[in-house]
Amino acid sequence: MKVHYDADSSIIQDKQVAVIGYGSQGHAHALNLHDSDVDVAVGLRDGSSSREKAEQQGLTVMGISEAAEWGNVVMFLIPDQHQKDVYEEHLADNMTPGTALGFGHGFNIHYDRIEPPEVVDVFMVAPKSPGHLVRRTYTEGSGVPCLAAVAQDASGGAMKLAVSYADAIGGTHAGVIETTFKDETETDLFGEQAVLCGGSQALIQASFETLVDAGYPPELAYFECMHELKLIVDLYFEGGLEYMNYSISDTAEYGNYTRGPRVIDDDVREEMQDILAEIQSGEFADEWIEEYENGAPNLLEARENLKEHQIEQVGRKLRGMMPWLDGDDGSEDGEAADAEEAATESA
Repeated sequence: MKVHYDADSSIIQDKQVAVIGYGSQGHAHALNLHDSDVDVAVGLRDGSSSREKAEQQGLTVMGISEAAEWGNVVMFLIPDQHQKDVYEEHLADNMTPGTALGFGHGFNIHYDRIEPPEVVDVFMVAPKSPGHLVRRTYTEGSGVPCLAAVAQDASGGAMKLAVSYADAIGGTHAGVIETTFKDETETDLFGEQAVLCGGSQALIQASFETLVDAGYPPELAYFECMHELKLIVDLYFEGGLEYMNYSISDTAEYGNYTRGPRVIDDDVREEMQDILAEIQSGEFADEWIEEYENGAPNLLEARENLKEHQIEQVGRKLRGMMPWLDGDDGSEDGEAADAEEAATESA
């Protein structure tokens, strides 16, 4: 595995970079590039609510087709489910020799939803962080780790371009790891589904429900199963599994070793293998695109059900009593609004 901690910044500074989209990742990339002395413009659809925001932050804004024609590096940072249609309508005709097409996630290239012409470089720079942290850490003089990959190397310098781009958004401060579109896409989806989002949310909800159903106060269950989780995750982040166990009581550590495997047992591991197989085969990708094209009924129903879950009702009340939690939650970049629009827009 090759990791880059420096790069030739002049490579990306000699380019005109069109960032398509201004959501979670788009706003961070565009602003960081701008502050790294890169000639950057943001491409937005007509009537986008993000146009005024981007202009107020000192960025040049164009229509999507105009930006794609202007840029010799086009960074595609809109939601996965929109990329194919937007590419075909606005980007395809501008994929000319000497152009580089970049992605923040490998979904549409890996699953062959977008097939750029052979005359263009196709690369990926994927920060391992939400966009608002990509921006925040950059302004603090650091950065977040990034993955870099190349699917097509028409110029012979696509990886150097990718690493230079990653450097301009702060990635080399934390490390830029060379990988492939396949490995990034499949591990990213699996991590989201099995651990980071799907697995952790299901575990939190199930443990909360177990305590409440047993007669314990929901407020106590919330603190035990939700609130304190951050403290444990911070220990993982700072020093790994061993450091977490070193930091807790002997009682907690013994319970960890003896009861944890009963929660994550062989049946769970088999289910994880099935989930990974669905990702590797493309079954999940096909399922998600079909869900979106049908108006995302299951996604919208799940969102509404979650809003009504007792853990969310209790959590809103308790967090309202913690003023120190108020702060930058990433909403300023329009991520929540973009997600809602993406899910509800009809095919």
